[in-house]
Amino acid sequence: MSNHSPATGRSLLYLVVAGVAWGTAGAAASLLFLASDLGPLALSFWRSAGGLVVLLAVLAVRRPGRTERGRRPSTVSLIGTGLMFTLFQAAYFGAVRETGLAVGTVVTLGAGPVLIALGARYWMGERLGRGGVAAVVGALAGLAVLVLGSGGGEVRPLGVGWALLSAAGYAGMTLRARSLGRRGAAGDPLVTTAWSVGVGTVCLLPLAVVEGLLPHTGEPVRVAGLLVYVAVVPTALAYALYFTGAAAVRAATVSVIMLIEPVSAAVIAVVVLGERLTGAVVLGTVLLLSAVGALILAEARRPADGPDLSGARPAREAQSALT
Repeated sequence: MSNHSPATGRSLLYLVVAGVAWGTAGAAASLLFLASDLGPLALSFWRSAGGLVVLLAVLAVRRPGRTERGRRPSTVSLIGTGLMFTLFQAAYFGAVRETGLAVGTVVTLGAGPVLIALGARYWMGERLGRGGVAAVVGALAGLAVLVLGSGGGEVRPLGVGWALLSAAGYAGMTLRARSLGRRGAAGDPLVTTAWSVGVGTVCLLPLAVVEGLLPHTGEPVRVAGLLVYVAVVPTALAYALYFTGAAAVRAATVSVIMLIEPVSAAVIAVVVLGERLTGAVVLGTVLLLSAVGALILAEARRPADGPDLSGARPAREAQSALT
């Protein structure tokens, strides 16, 4: 009988749901770009601002007394997480602009797990083991096949630099969440998410104004509905689940599980947007899901009192912040 923690299982589920939700953001963005002249930076601003409104509303009506006092991260720490979130988002769009969507995505999402695995090993002593390393390599191979399989994309040094900067922001955000979780100081995931998107809103506003803040469209109802969806599902909900799961699961495992995002985006592109199903999409999806599944099984089988989870708050405490 497995002696894994049920709390770890819930955290893994939260991360999977968050990754799938993030993948839907790309489809929603594609529909928004088709229906309006909204640019990527303006979309990122409205995504953050709308998510902030949703989270503040939830925090205002949520029942009090469900989270521990005295175990919350400091304001400086929350702002730091928000800056990493903003760097992750803004630098990624810079990479896409300079070197294209395919190369920007592969470098950002491919470098992320490597940076996180190295950081978790040297700063927190988390070991992947041979099986974990093989899973990470398999996931990165699947990502490359999935996104670059069409043969498109041009590698430009400036774009690669932006992508690596984006990956560094993502890695820092993940490592910080895991480190706080190990010390029992992860705090309320809804508050962490609200601070993150709040900082993102402030930082992205001037960039969005320069790009064009308000969309011009002949389909205002459709555009408004898509903006609401992006703010609620792949932002407010997904990031709250992400910060909950990232506090209780090994950092490198988190980064590989979140590679479900491009799989989700690819499936939606084929099923909803009518894009062609290619052999590269199938092969990349199989490789990625196999690697993610292997890491999920390995993580779920770890003892509840295993060394990599020592000092972490039980996920049920973080879960209570979502109810």
